[in-house]
Amino acid sequence: MRKQSMVSISVLVAVLAFSFAGPAQGPVSVPAPEGWKQCPRCQNNKDRADSKVKYKVEGHPFSPRDLSGVWGYSGVASTFRNPPPLTEWGKQQHAATIGDKNAAGQFLHSKDTYKGSGAPINCDPPGWPRLHTDNYGFEFVMLPGRVVQFFEITHTWRTIWTDGRKLPENPPEPRWMGWSVGHWEGDTFVVQSNGFDERSWLEDSQPDGGWTHSDEMKVVERWRRLDYGTIEAQITIIDPKTYTEPWVTPATKTPLVPGTELGENFCAPSDFSAFNSKVFLPAAGSANQK
Repeated sequence: MRKQSMVSISVLVAVLAFSFAGPAQGPVSVPAPEGWKQCPRCQNNKDRADSKVKYKVEGHPFSPRDLSGVWGYSGVASTFRNPPPLTEWGKQQHAATIGDKNAAGQFLHSKDTYKGSGAPINCDPPGWPRLHTDNYGFEFVMLPGRVVQFFEITHTWRTIWTDGRKLPENPPEPRWMGWSVGHWEGDTFVVQSNGFDERSWLEDSQPDGGWTHSDEMKVVERWRRLDYGTIEAQITIIDPKTYTEPWVTPATKTPLVPGTELGENFCAPSDFSAFNSKVFLPAAGSANQK
């Protein structure tokens, strides 16, 4: 984490108190009501270990073309960390994401309106592929003609069409999650997306702002189920307006979380409006005066 003033740290702690802005490690087990299942972030490490035994994850037979299941509980934080060189336009966009500094030259916050370390929060959707790096677990549901991916954070989903349709060359409207189609190449599920709303970020670029993209961005994902309990994803960003070359991210693995079901985790504007006015803005203002 970046070096911050005490004000920034206190603001971050306040954000975490809302249980929206930080990864869930599951140190405390939160039991489910009778007849229900725990959510992925509601389990602690012992719960997860017990579930692997209970559901016989090790050595369990599986179909590599079936991605069904609930996967992970805290996102893949290392995905977008080493970008290729930025274009001149990309440099301008990145500079615009950087927030204010205090008198000592320390960054107080970025201009991340989804969530961020010490940033005012407007509850903008994180969009895709940012939800890959920041989530409380996701679920793949395989259906005829489509694959649906659900997310606990923001309680949203995206539809990946597998009915043979092509991506629109000029999508009629931008979407936070993009327009997506998928197909199989052997046992690899390849997803292609375009038509993204350029207000979303790929990830925050601590200690300052965020890695952005243009409305021309295309995303290619390659998903593989390596075994019953492990799914692998590799994401490529193709955005020549922002980056001088494709951004090929490292392949990352996410564990199956059996015996769970996604909970509900919204960014409620009324909650964060109060946070911004009562905590963030007064703290940032006092820090600027120092």
